[in-house]
Amino acid sequence: MESSTLRIGIVGAGANTRAKHLPLLQRISGVKVVMVANRSTASAQMVAKEFGIPGVARHWREVVAAPDVDAVVIGAWPNLHAEATCAALANGKHVLTEARMAAHLAHAETMFAAAKGHPSLVAQIVPAPMSLDFDAAIVERLPSLGVLREVCVVHTGSQYADAAVPLGWRQRFDLSGVNTLTLGINYEMVLRWLGEDPVWVQTDAAVFTARRRREEGGLGQVEIPESVSVLGRYGQGTRLIMHFSGVEPGQPRHEIRLNGESGALRLDLAAQKLWHAPVGGAETEVVPAPGQRRGWRVEEDFVASIREGAPVRLTDFATGVRYMRMTDAVWRSWSDGGVRIAL
Repeated sequence: MESSTLRIGIVGAGANTRAKHLPLLQRISGVKVVMVANRSTASAQMVAKEFGIPGVARHWREVVAAPDVDAVVIGAWPNLHAEATCAALANGKHVLTEARMAAHLAHAETMFAAAKGHPSLVAQIVPAPMSLDFDAAIVERLPSLGVLREVCVVHTGSQYADAAVPLGWRQRFDLSGVNTLTLGINYEMVLRWLGEDPVWVQTDAAVFTARRRREEGGLGQVEIPESVSVLGRYGQGTRLIMHFSGVEPGQPRHEIRLNGESGALRLDLAAQKLWHAPVGGAETEVVPAPGQRRGWRVEEDFVASIREGAPVRLTDFATGVRYMRMTDAVWRSWSDGGVRIAL
């Protein structure tokens, strides 16, 4: 293999890794995926066969320690992100880890410290992708709204409405940690636009089906809320209102509204449309300029940062720690009976 070839190892070939990371990495000239580890050797072998990967590891530690691996893509559940990231960095490997950054804030902070201890290595998190075509247009138009009064985020669906739905990894604290529904991924988008965190948050949440059937048999405890509402306040007085639900049987909703004294922006994430309305006026669609539409470039960005030293923007570990701090505060508020938590 030529020394100019960038050799990638895979730790955890989840759905996004198979749909995005693997095929898109393999399209980049001079990039070769050389090894994969998954939850079982058998599943790793199936992935290797599907994508033409020459090496199958029996354990993820073989990937991060392999001398013929230059960079590691971590597509495992959040509970493994910190350990695998720190091990990869310690072995001199660049890291792209799937979001959410980690299962817990302390784990995210450990990852950030490890990345700072290896400044020559690229450390990147897969970004929240839903707003990538609209981020630049939103930031450009924010000043036209005047003083921002409200940030309203709603994302609902019916994935947990049926009590017969089996227990998934997103409902297990041992696998997902404090990550709750789509709180983190939506907050990451808002953080891109505003660039600041709220001063405090307060939470109410609920689990409606306490126990669900495990795939391996028996019943398991549902440990992560199926519905959560968050109130917060930014330093200049802007209100934060967020509602996430997996138990809404009707039409799913996903939108973020920025309400200012002079107008409003509404990003309909389900329809992938951005709307602006002046005070007292009708909504008109905002069509981002072609140069503002960024789209999915995660794998290209990762390789460019390694080869060219391009700075990591979407998403760096510092930002990951910020959204994990928010996620942790929401969890602590709920766990403590809805108390106000300072960020």
